[in-house]
Amino acid sequence: MLRLAVILLLLANAGYYAWSAGLLQGWGLGPVSDAEPQRLGQQVEPQKLRLLTPQTASPAAAPASAVPARPASTASSPASAPGAPASGASIAAAAAAPQPALCLQAGTFDARQADALRASLAAWAPGSWHLEETTVAGRWMVYMGRFPDEEIVARKRGELRALKIDYDRPGPALEPGLSLGRFSSEEAAQRGLAQLASQGVRTARVVQERPDATAYTLRLPAVDDALRPRLEALQPALSGKALRPCA
Repeated sequence: MLRLAVILLLLANAGYYAWSAGLLQGWGLGPVSDAEPQRLGQQVEPQKLRLLTPQTASPAAAPASAVPARPASTASSPASAPGAPASGASIAAAAAAPQPALCLQAGTFDARQADALRASLAAWAPGSWHLEETTVAGRWMVYMGRFPDEEIVARKRGELRALKIDYDRPGPALEPGLSLGRFSSEEAAQRGLAQLASQGVRTARVVQERPDATAYTLRLPAVDDALRPRLEALQPALSGKALRPCA
């Protein structure tokens, strides 16, 4: 039985090979071929095919009726197209547009500088400027001096270093001497002096380094196109102080 099955299998393989290779076409047996002329016989209405040249295939050769007309209302002029350069008239109009008014201020100024500002601003319209006053508190100092010469100053510095007490220069008006501390009020300075006395300082005293004073801030509340040209002429009276946006 095994031999018979092998023989049948070989015969079946040989028959399939003969069928697939077209050896049995003469008997009407074999697979359907895609080669000519069988493939031509499978075409559907080949007479409707039309060959186009490159000229006839381009859009320019299409009939005028095949190109949709563009509505006149959607056409945009070159001047209004995106990215088109602005005309000279539009640039001039933008340059002529008024700029928003700005609030500017400068300061602070002392009384003498404030007088110079008032003189420079006298021709300005009322309300276009004003000087705001603020009180600057005086300053007090625990002071040693005034000494006859720098030799004594050097000796006093050595004594203070031995006591581990800090010191500083008192300023030109109180030279030669030594500052042992600056305070915003006389009472605070007296307390500082008492503390130093407990540390061994005997010859210091409280002096007023700077009296109370009035400082001035210039404010220009609305600098518009009419006032901007005047700012250049105002510069000398500003004493080097810069105009900046109001806080």
